[in-house]
Amino acid sequence: MSGPGIVHVHGDRVTVTAPDSGVELLTYVYRPEAAWEAPKPYVHPLRTLSGAVVTDYRPNDHRWHKGLQLTASHLSGQNLWGGNSYVHGEGYLPLPDRVGSMAHAGFDEVTADGDRAVIAERLTWHPHSGELWAEEERRIEVHGIDAGSGSWALTWTTAVTNRRDEPLLFGSPTTAGRAMAGYTGLFWRGPRGWREGRIIGPDGEGPHLMATQSPWLAYCAEHDGVDGHATLVFAHAPDNDHLGERGEHPAHWFVRNEPFAAVAPSWAFFDELELAPGDTLRRRYRIVVADGAWERERITGRLEALPW
Repeated sequence: MSGPGIVHVHGDRVTVTAPDSGVELLTYVYRPEAAWEAPKPYVHPLRTLSGAVVTDYRPNDHRWHKGLQLTASHLSGQNLWGGNSYVHGEGYLPLPDRVGSMAHAGFDEVTADGDRAVIAERLTWHPHSGELWAEEERRIEVHGIDAGSGSWALTWTTAVTNRRDEPLLFGSPTTAGRAMAGYTGLFWRGPRGWREGRIIGPDGEGPHLMATQSPWLAYCAEHDGVDGHATLVFAHAPDNDHLGERGEHPAHWFVRNEPFAAVAPSWAFFDELELAPGDTLRRRYRIVVADGAWERERITGRLEALPW
């Protein structure tokens, strides 16, 4: 089997295609969009090997939900997530002067070689007023394409460096006072038909896995439009220290199957993450995109077959 293909429409998007079938596995859109939605690059559509779409884009409940994207819902008083901003005691308010952006600065690599495609990008992070707050190096890899298992893998690596002369404070609505709304960081929004899907963890199953800690979490649901199910597995790299045992800030899962499907390995669920001037926040995640309804044993077996 040949390797993945890649098509770059300059100034707009990069699309990665599956070998042989030509299915568009992902489209990475980096053109700026509406200011109210906190412009930032995103992946949509994301597809299984069979071509089924497993992301949503600008749903009517949250127009700033765009497939799979790296977000910062609360960042030193700014909102690099989009839409209304949560204010404790007042709820979500339209505060456009808090809505910032993550801007594409350039690509270091856009290649498809052998069994892997790579998108390596530089970005800048800005508050609404436009100053440079952070620089990011991002690497998205498509690999592990396996027709036998009906799955492929996306590895997302990010390194965010604070360029302010004061700490950057990464938070979430929960750190601002809203219970169980710790979303921030890498965020996936599933299709509308994926409501009430299965949430599967290493040691349990169900919505109660919200705010828990584990090396991986999976979401499984049945498609609208086409027959069958799909399973997405979200995994921490071993170097993430998601439990905080090696001195890094701990991570907790933000996950919902009502009123919509969403997963985020939140890097600031209960407590703010403080990034000192000049320091770099590094995180690496893997998403296995699989056709079919996978059970725990199959999930763990596939993860073990994909070395970091």
